[in-house]
Amino acid sequence: MARNKYDIDESIEESYDIKQLGRVLQYVKPYRGQLALALFLMLSSSALTMLFPMFISEIMDTYIPAKDIKAIVTITILSLVIVLYACICIRFKIRITSRIGQAIVHQLRSDIFCHLQELPFSYYDDRPHGKIQVRVVNYVNSLSDLLSNGIINTITDMCNLIFILVFMFALHIRLTLICLCGLPVLMGVIIFVKRRQRRAWQIQSNKQSNLTAYIAESINGIRVTQSFVRERENTSIFNHLSGNYRSAWMRAVKYNFIMWPCIDSISTVTTAFIYVIGIGWISGELYGVTIGILIAFTSYISRFWEPINTLASFYNSLLTAIAYLERIFETIDEPVNVKDAPDAIEMPPIQGNVTFRDVCFSYEDNVPILNKVNFTANAGDTYAIVGPTGAGKSTIVNLISRFYNVDSGEIQIDGTDISKVTLKSLRKQMGIMMQDSFIFSGTIMDNIRYGNLTATDEEVIAAAKTVCAHDFIMEMENGYQTQVNERGSRLSSGQRQLISFARALLENPAILILDEATSSIDTETEILLQKGLNRLLQGRTSFIIAHRLSTIKNANCIMYVDKGNILEKGTHEELLALKGEYYKLFMSQYDFLLEKKGTA
Repeated sequence: MARNKYDIDESIEESYDIKQLGRVLQYVKPYRGQLALALFLMLSSSALTMLFPMFISEIMDTYIPAKDIKAIVTITILSLVIVLYACICIRFKIRITSRIGQAIVHQLRSDIFCHLQELPFSYYDDRPHGKIQVRVVNYVNSLSDLLSNGIINTITDMCNLIFILVFMFALHIRLTLICLCGLPVLMGVIIFVKRRQRRAWQIQSNKQSNLTAYIAESINGIRVTQSFVRERENTSIFNHLSGNYRSAWMRAVKYNFIMWPCIDSISTVTTAFIYVIGIGWISGELYGVTIGILIAFTSYISRFWEPINTLASFYNSLLTAIAYLERIFETIDEPVNVKDAPDAIEMPPIQGNVTFRDVCFSYEDNVPILNKVNFTANAGDTYAIVGPTGAGKSTIVNLISRFYNVDSGEIQIDGTDISKVTLKSLRKQMGIMMQDSFIFSGTIMDNIRYGNLTATDEEVIAAAKTVCAHDFIMEMENGYQTQVNERGSRLSSGQRQLISFARALLENPAILILDEATSSIDTETEILLQKGLNRLLQGRTSFIIAHRLSTIKNANCIMYVDKGNILEKGTHEELLALKGEYYKLFMSQYDFLLEKKGTA
């Protein structure tokens, strides 16, 4: 499985699926009544303003020669009323479409975010988080104008085009046909630009995604960057990615800007033709062309090309939006592989018996991590899992919580296959502490209460005391109400682990999973913590992954895992007596401690 890095472009679809636009219209559907009102206001005002050239024609050809001042004043007042009505319509149209557009953007962003909450760990393992973030924020934002104004403006302009053609044909057929001679040229430009423009915007979205991914990675790793003095190299990578984005954006915009000059040139040429031919016909008194008709017709020509220009801009926006829609709907359509079965049941209250039967698992095809793992953990016992890095220790506990689906075999809790129960009912009865002690922005109290929102302050404090976090929390400026930054940058790694530990314990879980729970805790704190853990683990099935073997000596069973298999299993004393792999691991740590003590 290829890893999608910040310097690897995402795939580009050669052709787009028109059904994606249909999916967008489903978001528009609930607002069709309000859109119909906005459309009526715009069409009515547009239809009325189409009368202005006719008014001018009548004034020039009839009322001025007849010196009919009353008729001229009447038409002027009527024109002012139409202008006022048009201004009111535009104001209401902007208010309605802006509200609808933002509501649609909100719903679209909500759908993609909610889907991201359900996607399994494997989805996040395969791509930089910045490339996910850009879809939720930037790509959806780019659709805002299209959804708020594009639809109404497009329908209005298409109707305006029909209105204008009707008035033009009614005014003079021959001049209208001359004006339409520029349309085949415009169609040729659109055909030339379409495919190139869409591909250019796809490439631009890829470069934007790459740049965002690298920025997110750089921010998260800023401490490592400064520790290894990598600022200059990282700036060079950033400038390279930013340069690629700039070049891609300039190329995409170049195709966008082709349309307007072409339309403007065609409009200018056809208008000039109309003036030359129209003046000649006036001089020769041919085809009934008068000065008033010529002035009115040239006014309609500018109006004729104006909606075409707007439609071309919408077409540009549409091609850009399609490039973003592909990414957005690709995320929404990402399959949720780890989900409730159609006939899933609620997990009964867990007693704590866990059984692995011939469990096989792999993150990537043909790269097995676990190979027919079998063991049974009895309720209330503590099971420690040790072994070299990459042996599959964390994978075992991740499978118990069903963060991944097994390739084959079965995992049972109290005799119930965990693939047959709902994820929520399963995970709510587990307390899990991962290797990455993630701290959310907010107060320490909120972070501990994160998994159990109904917990009282007293229960939060009790959990913190159990894991020896209470003392250092109370030493902070606002105690439990102290604000901490995202990822807990104000806290030491040991403090973050203790807070995460309290968060896991607060759920009062039937099964407790500790993945390197004490790796960042000093020896003195570990001794205190061990006393609290001994009380806490009573009556619970617990799985502890630890490289520090002193923390697991009292476990009921220790399993040594390597190369996807359980090579040894037993108590601390039994495994030492075997003098196998566990014995070698223990002695290597023991010798290291003696050497360190002697050096000190």
